[in-house]
Amino acid sequence: MSTDPDTILIEAEDGMKKGIEYLTHELSGIRAGRASPAMVEYVKVDYYGSATDLKSLAAISSPEPTQLVIKPFDVSALNAIKQGIEEANLGVNPQIEDKHIRISIPTLSGDRRKQLVAQAKKVGEEQKVVLRNARRDANKHADSLAKQDGTTFSEDEISTLKDEIQELLKKYESKIEELLKKKAADILDA
Repeated sequence: MSTDPDTILIEAEDGMKKGIEYLTHELSGIRAGRASPAMVEYVKVDYYGSATDLKSLAAISSPEPTQLVIKPFDVSALNAIKQGIEEANLGVNPQIEDKHIRISIPTLSGDRRKQLVAQAKKVGEEQKVVLRNARRDANKHADSLAKQDGTTFSEDEISTLKDEIQELLKKYESKIEELLKKKAADILDA
């Protein structure tokens, strides 16, 4: 349990930063109109019985705006990588060519772009809930300061702490809005 206002603020901000990091990671996996290695980096591949991220098994490049090339470090993993990409339901068709896999990224229809923007917004809303939960927990800890034995914090100090927690929330919610706006623009303008 937190014992002072600074610790409570630090813990609240850490929780909010994790929400932003998660959102950034999730948004990188939502494709815009151009090929991006981030689309497949975290695809799980069954590699010798272990679910492994594709980026650990292969070099992923985008030689053209509409193509990805995946070159496995271990050529024997080609079929497992192809299967992992197919099972990830990314709406792409991986083709094995010699010792690599080529993925052609189809252009997005207007409806598909709208679906992807909605998907991004959904992930953003989920992370806003994470931020609000961090605020709620921090406010509970702030309230507990008044009942803490040994050290006493005035109502003004606790009220100021809650205001600072609220400001943190506003700051991180606006970061989410910025990320979503940028991602929507990437999807719609591509």
